[in-house]
Amino acid sequence: MKPTKLPLRGSCRCGEVKFEITAPPLMTAACHCTGCQRMSSSAFSLTAMVPAEGFAVVEGRTVVGGLRGPQLQHHFCPSCMSWMFTRIAGLDAFLNVRPTLLDDPSWFSPFIETMTKEKLPWAETPARHRFEGFPAMEDFPRLMAEFAAAPD
Repeated sequence: MKPTKLPLRGSCRCGEVKFEITAPPLMTAACHCTGCQRMSSSAFSLTAMVPAEGFAVVEGRTVVGGLRGPQLQHHFCPSCMSWMFTRIAGLDAFLNVRPTLLDDPSWFSPFIETMTKEKLPWAETPARHRFEGFPAMEDFPRLMAEFAAAPD
């Protein structure tokens, strides 16, 4: 599914950090890697891939936490420590937003799921595509085009 109306607004659990999405997601996903399991305290993390120019923190400031390194920047609320979004080095066109932080996440459903080789045996999603690892970079244009063309 895709959101029917923009902008989308959301916040961390305590409401100190608020954000806005003004562009439709490029794709949605569930990641089963053990890192996401540990950071989300769940079986997987959920992601809405959003164009970078369509995302803004509109109130408050985030801190970088979680796995720190040159590749990933996980942004958290400094007060409640909600994991809010992730920027990936070298992929500046989009960022990964945690859709459950949206004021209305009811539209969200994962289109793909990644790292299924690390998934917990009972964890299931309705994703249309499954990948044992991450999709190859050359697969992203096709997947994003299919997501964009899918009915809402």
